[in-house]
Amino acid sequence: MDLSLVIIIACAVLAVALIVVFLVFGRGEQAFTLDIGGSSPRASGGSDASPEKTLSSRLVGLAVVVGGVFATLVARLWSMQLVSSEQYAEQAESNRTSTVYTQAPRGRILDRNGVELVGNRPSLTVAASSEVLDDEVEVTLLANLIGMPAQAVRRKLQDTTEGYQSLRTISVDVSRRVVAYVGEHPEVFPGVRVQERTQRSYPFGTLAAHVVGYTGTVTDDQLKASAEGGEGTVAYRSGDVVGQTGIEYEYESVLQGVRGEQVVYVDAHGNVLGESTSIAPQSGSDLVLTIDVNVQKTAEESLARILEEQRASGRAAVGGSVVVLDCTNGEVLAMASAPTFSPSSFVGGISTADWDALQAEGSNYPMLNRAIAGQYAPGSVIKPLTSFAALDKGIATPQSSWYCTGWWTWSGNQSDTAGMRCWKRSGHGAIGLSGGITYSCDVVFYEIGKGFYYSESDPEGMQETFRRYGLGSATGIDLPGEEVGRVPDAQWKWDHYKSMGYSDEDCTWQGGENANLAIGQGDLLVTSLQMATAYCGIANGGPVWRPHLMRGVRSRIGDGLVSEYRCEQLADVEEDAGFRDVVATGMQGVVYEEDPAQTSHWTNLDVTVRGKTGTAEQTASDRSVCWFGAYAPAEDPRYVVFSNVDGGSGGGATAMLVVRDVFGQIYGQPDTSTVPVAGID
Repeated sequence: MDLSLVIIIACAVLAVALIVVFLVFGRGEQAFTLDIGGSSPRASGGSDASPEKTLSSRLVGLAVVVGGVFATLVARLWSMQLVSSEQYAEQAESNRTSTVYTQAPRGRILDRNGVELVGNRPSLTVAASSEVLDDEVEVTLLANLIGMPAQAVRRKLQDTTEGYQSLRTISVDVSRRVVAYVGEHPEVFPGVRVQERTQRSYPFGTLAAHVVGYTGTVTDDQLKASAEGGEGTVAYRSGDVVGQTGIEYEYESVLQGVRGEQVVYVDAHGNVLGESTSIAPQSGSDLVLTIDVNVQKTAEESLARILEEQRASGRAAVGGSVVVLDCTNGEVLAMASAPTFSPSSFVGGISTADWDALQAEGSNYPMLNRAIAGQYAPGSVIKPLTSFAALDKGIATPQSSWYCTGWWTWSGNQSDTAGMRCWKRSGHGAIGLSGGITYSCDVVFYEIGKGFYYSESDPEGMQETFRRYGLGSATGIDLPGEEVGRVPDAQWKWDHYKSMGYSDEDCTWQGGENANLAIGQGDLLVTSLQMATAYCGIANGGPVWRPHLMRGVRSRIGDGLVSEYRCEQLADVEEDAGFRDVVATGMQGVVYEEDPAQTSHWTNLDVTVRGKTGTAEQTASDRSVCWFGAYAPAEDPRYVVFSNVDGGSGGGATAMLVVRDVFGQIYGQPDTSTVPVAGID
């Protein structure tokens, strides 16, 4: 009934009540009469307690109450009609309508040349209305047809995350056999539909899996963050498919499309009676990465081959990584991590068995992106930075020289039994700083560590230099999960070991720790990306650019970019030009002088390369981490390539070959040498 009609009726009832009151009290005998005899007035009809007077008082009270009730009713009806009418109209409309949501296709992920790394493919999906849950026979038949437990089908039918009136998703990527059977037997499956939706596709399989990441159903934490987020935050609904790792996560706001909405009319039981307004889904934007698919493919294939060869020779070789940077702007041309995983395993939801297999220790943690989250001792690849520290702080000069017998003691007395060995047991003889880098002489750097220990002005000069080149802090790459590594010093050691209950003596920084630090051992930890970024500072003569994977957002019309990444300079590491020459000479000698077998792999490359090998012992395991980092062209550096192998025989025999393959792809000159390289660092 219309509210205005209700008000009219209420007013009429109130008017009748008021008339009744008037008739009862307005035309009776007068309450008092005047005595003609001139005596005082007296009450007519008896005393105040007479039945007539009592009845009159009750009627008056009743009239007041009735009038008050109707006055309140009129006021409330007026409020509902005029003040809250819009609110009640919205509630009434919402009760008779419902919204059905349609997920939008995500934007594609492309390499720097427009090659599709991640796309979308059509997927045949079996969906059913909620009424199917009431038909036990249909549930059982559907479960048998798809090959799912009946209880699992029931749970999916009870899932309302896509909207109460939406069809419930039962199974994705169903076979043509299932589609044909449902279509041929509509009388058996009256509430079942086959829909064509989109799912993530990976044209290159596992290629760049750690970079692109994977998608999955939105989590409770993501829903909460979405609800609490401010302007610019993607608004999620339960059941949305969102990025969970890698680029899919980092650029979720770019890749996530705008869901479609269809407003339908429903009855009191939720049955759809008709359709109203609709908004078509809008796909997300395509994201162009800095990755070069050919360089990425070469890096992954070479790393996998070296790992396989090392295992065949009896080595553990549990994993490794490769990072390729454009040192002039920070672009990541390739980032590989082994072992890897298949992002397609997560399409439609990953099974418990598959997830457990990915998390198992025996699988060597394929979900770990070792390029940014694997933390290892750097070994000898740290020696160029140690050299800069020694030159900067006056611990050494370009003319400094040492003598290596293969055995080093703190006192200098060769007969002392307490000492440390050089990797070359026979010794290097007289050697300068550049030669110390080229031949990776540990004795040279033990002496540098000792010099810093006794330095009164800069006892932690090595740590300061390492930090200037970015070690011990995140690079800020546009990927989640980056680790910061560790640059240990006296305060760190005290705090760390004190927290574990060690004595004051055991918590105090010792000279031997400086010697270990100088050769990249001890408690020093780095990531491949950190070392690659540090070598960019060496190659550039100072400037260090923040590494990044995003190149831009592709325009919906044409192949242009509507938004491009703005390169950011992290640091500008100043060094004396003469000091740079010392280090550059040493690094060039690594490639062309250290080992003839090693050199044979580089002489058929037209450009000049500077690099450094390294092999570090890990305190947490009995495996060695093998490294090689390099930049080219030496005269005008453009590319920095870093690789490591966890559990290999040596940097030259493993990581160096991977880096050579990457440069071969970049310059179109593959490695043709078949000479085996010994496992030296």
